[in-house]
Amino acid sequence: MYKKSMIKPKMLICGATGFIGRNMIEYFAKKNLYDIRAIHFSRPEFDIENSKSEIEWLKGDLRDSEFVAEIMEGIDIVVQCAATTSGSKDIVSTPYLHVTDNAVMNSILLRSAYDQKIKHFIFFSCTVMYPSSENAISEIDFDYNNPIHDRYFGVGNTKIYIEKMLEFYSSISDMKTTAIRHSNIYGPNDKYDFERSHVFGATVSKVLLASDKVTVWGEGEEARDLLYVDDLNNFVELTIKKQSENFELFNCGGGSAIKIKDLVKKIIELSGKQLIIEHDLSMPSIPTSLFVNCDKAKQKLDWVPQVDLEHGIIKTLAWWHDNIDPKTLKMKET
Repeated sequence: MYKKSMIKPKMLICGATGFIGRNMIEYFAKKNLYDIRAIHFSRPEFDIENSKSEIEWLKGDLRDSEFVAEIMEGIDIVVQCAATTSGSKDIVSTPYLHVTDNAVMNSILLRSAYDQKIKHFIFFSCTVMYPSSENAISEIDFDYNNPIHDRYFGVGNTKIYIEKMLEFYSSISDMKTTAIRHSNIYGPNDKYDFERSHVFGATVSKVLLASDKVTVWGEGEEARDLLYVDDLNNFVELTIKKQSENFELFNCGGGSAIKIKDLVKKIIELSGKQLIIEHDLSMPSIPTSLFVNCDKAKQKLDWVPQVDLEHGIIKTLAWWHDNIDPKTLKMKET
């Protein structure tokens, strides 16, 4: 049904209207390096302004093996951004949301990629399988025999299962596969409503809507490694260009940790507002601290983050003002 371009490689971006997927679409469309086929499920497709790239939009369910086989035809590179995701509230109250659909869709995608001899399959893992630590954690520091934090048991083991499938399929074919254990990504196109957002997006909305105070869930002592989304986009591009091994697992993060209570203070400061911080100890929080060592990515891909946290927050606050409806906390209609 689909024919490979004679000029540019064909890239399939799954989950193209989600946070990471949308940013990948905008990044690669503007570079005009690939013919892009974009897959979305529930959110509507969108136009890319000032882009020479034509995007082929397809809507469908990645748990449907027939649909997946169809969209894989003629593809060279798969960037798998589709996932069932949410914040700490759901991880605590309904942890199964992060397990079944993600395991099913990635199993189907990888089998189809293998069948159709895809050249490169890139998957976004995460760092929740890592233990809480005061030191930077590298890829080889992870011990599969040690238990994962009980709050992350489901999502962490699901990610490990998918990583192992990547390694398996690359071992029985010529398909390159990449697992990216990225830290907490933030920036434009993220979720900023309080039901679905992660800690960064929720904090930005709380601060920008507040008139006198901001409420932090828990004590705010947990620390997170934050990475601006443009640095993740660049990471994927370098992986495509420079990965030499059939299978690679990379850390991808800012390389330092900030406590949530300090992050809230920094966002308030950079917003220019004067707000009081209160703590709600009755709300769920996950008291772990983590940041990642990215030396492997620096050595093999020549990748280092380019956007520091302060500039990333400033860019995100400006984007929020321009694009988020303060009444609904969803993107403004254009």
